[in-house]
Amino acid sequence: MLPKKDKPLFTPGPLTTSETVKQAMQRDLGSRDREFVGIVKSIRDKLLQLAGVSQAEGWEAVLMQGSGTFAIESVISSVTPPDGKWLVVINGAYGERILKILERHGFTADAIRCEENRLPDLKEIETALAGGGFTHLAVVHCETTSGIMNPIRQIGEIAKAHGAVYFVDSMSAFGGVEFDFGSCQIDFLVSSANKCVQGVPGFGFALCRRAVLETTEGYARTTSLDLLAQWRGLETNGQFRFTPPTHTLLAFSQALQELDEEGGVSARSARYQKNHEACIRGMRAIGFSEYVPEDLQGHIITSFLYPTDDFDFEMFYNRLNDKDFVIYPGKVTKANCFRIGHIGDLSGEDTARLLVAVEEVMGEMKVARV
Repeated sequence: MLPKKDKPLFTPGPLTTSETVKQAMQRDLGSRDREFVGIVKSIRDKLLQLAGVSQAEGWEAVLMQGSGTFAIESVISSVTPPDGKWLVVINGAYGERILKILERHGFTADAIRCEENRLPDLKEIETALAGGGFTHLAVVHCETTSGIMNPIRQIGEIAKAHGAVYFVDSMSAFGGVEFDFGSCQIDFLVSSANKCVQGVPGFGFALCRRAVLETTEGYARTTSLDLLAQWRGLETNGQFRFTPPTHTLLAFSQALQELDEEGGVSARSARYQKNHEACIRGMRAIGFSEYVPEDLQGHIITSFLYPTDDFDFEMFYNRLNDKDFVIYPGKVTKANCFRIGHIGDLSGEDTARLLVAVEEVMGEMKVARV
């Protein structure tokens, strides 16, 4: 019997991956094997290439086992000096998660918050940095709570003007959104294997300005998440300090090759944008509207408002799942929403089939169009 075809995942990750990415995991390689060490080195180099930077220009790519949140905590817990003070820009759950990590480690931190479908106030950020004694500034690039895209270049300019180390959580954007890495003034950027590069879960990575990374000697609060030690280990013998996710790294190497074959970040971003636009048009025609204003939307994931106050999302979700489509529940705190992702190995045809299924389910649930 042939295995059942996987359901397309209209989520922010884990994502639908290509068959060839999945097949790349069907090997066993030792963590000290020369071939595997070479693959790790190639991945690190290619990640820097995606950002448009290099080791020669003072940049490092550090791989860290675990989910993307592990990589975020690795950076936060490894680069904060004893007298450090963070300012966290928050317009969603993932900004709140950064703040929670800081508080769990006992670091001094303040937050600037705004509505989840609004951009942060740049003047408020500048005022806070000018008078607050902050050493570090953190922001989420694509806040997948809502799908909004934050202005990381403008925020980076403010951070640098006030001497703050700038940290960007680009978990759901890196590899699928075009931006000028250099002009953003970033010191540390974190993303994950199972996002826009279209690999599978198992590790995250930090792109680090080497000169800043090297100043963090003695700051790490953990052993396994010690970013500086991890970088030094990779540089010394090309190996992880602890057991690496070998199969995930093999899949990621293949995914990087497929990203290049697709035409790089610009081509992938264009495909995601087309998925997003087709989804918006179709969902509006069915009777849905978006939570984030159109001019602030990114093309990674979209939050749609419930069409009625008594809309039964659980039934809606389950019926779509029965038709072999997986979407995502909402995470917005002040509105009833659900989310549809546009990233991963998804085509316009996949989006069109999802929209047909959504219309069918709305009919089955007898939800009137608004």
